[in-house]
Amino acid sequence: MALERYFYRYGKATFSLFLINLAVYTVESILSGNPIRISPNVLLLFGQWNYAVLHYGWWWQLFTAMFVHVSILHIAFNMYFLIVMGSQLEHVIGPKRLTMVYLVSGLFGNILTLLFLPPNTVSAGASGALFGIAGTLIVMMGVIGGNMQAALINAFFLFIINSILPGVNAYAHMGGLLVGIAIGYYYGKRIRRRMALAYGYGYY
Repeated sequence: MALERYFYRYGKATFSLFLINLAVYTVESILSGNPIRISPNVLLLFGQWNYAVLHYGWWWQLFTAMFVHVSILHIAFNMYFLIVMGSQLEHVIGPKRLTMVYLVSGLFGNILTLLFLPPNTVSAGASGALFGIAGTLIVMMGVIGGNMQAALINAFFLFIINSILPGVNAYAHMGGLLVGIAIGYYYGKRIRRRMALAYGYGYY
């Protein structure tokens, strides 16, 4: 019953993704023998090691990496933003679409990582997927409110603020955000069109 309350409060998809990330981190911690910081060997296996993707055919890492985190602080910050932003977006577009945004954004961010970072790069984290959620939410609200310029400026500053620190995978952030902007624009237009039809005002 306690879990059902959280599914209702935060949304089925958001809270399910939250639990999946926690479960993966628990496995990482057990294999690493350390719940605070994950060992490099575990990250090579479950994160995205570009060399393994390109030369060993480990393409599945493009998906698993978006559920893998490198430390307790890493997952704590990411899961906080998942709960905050994911629940807001899910209440607007629904659980299936929220899951789609997470997966497609995370995948595109990881593909950019593969294309633009060196083969010895090892990356992990839900940040690309979360930037997709944030981009979708920001731009969708901008389209509905008729202020796309402000929405794009907000998305740009979100990217800059969260991508200038050393060790941060800016390509994953950028890929996720670009996908989120595109999805947010699409759903924002749909919602605004429905509002126009429902309330009988002109839509352009």
